[in-house]
Amino acid sequence: MQSNSFKTSYITPEAANKQWVVVDAAGQTLGRLASKVAKVLRGKYKPVFTPNMDCGDNVILINANQIKITGKKETEKIYITFSGYPSGQHKATYAEMVKRPNGYDKVLRHAVKGMLPKGILGTHLLKNLYIFEGAEHDKQAQKPVNLDINTLK
Repeated sequence: MQSNSFKTSYITPEAANKQWVVVDAAGQTLGRLASKVAKVLRGKYKPVFTPNMDCGDNVILINANQIKITGKKETEKIYITFSGYPSGQHKATYAEMVKRPNGYDKVLRHAVKGMLPKGILGTHLLKNLYIFEGAEHDKQAQKPVNLDINTLK
């Protein structure tokens, strides 16, 4: 009896072909930008996507201080942190968060983190994201390629 063997191919970490990409966040909406960056970090745009491996690219996000938000999110969106101690819960609105040191970094990381898988893989993928508030970055040695985020779905 003849049977066809249909094997699912899984990529190894050595064959992942990870690249460095630069994404310009100027004029982009926060949630839409975060979902596309999460897909690039995960490797969903590659034909060799493996769900349990880090096969995505390293993302350098520039002009983070020029992102847009829609609606009343500036005053109504609340970020909650909890230290684990009694009365250790702190709340801040979007407007208060971006005024803090590295505020745009914290806001974007929070948005992207929620769109990545939970657990060790998501923590590892988030380390591949580098956020800069201005147009300059210190990752020139990696020879990053510009990526137009508007062309991705």
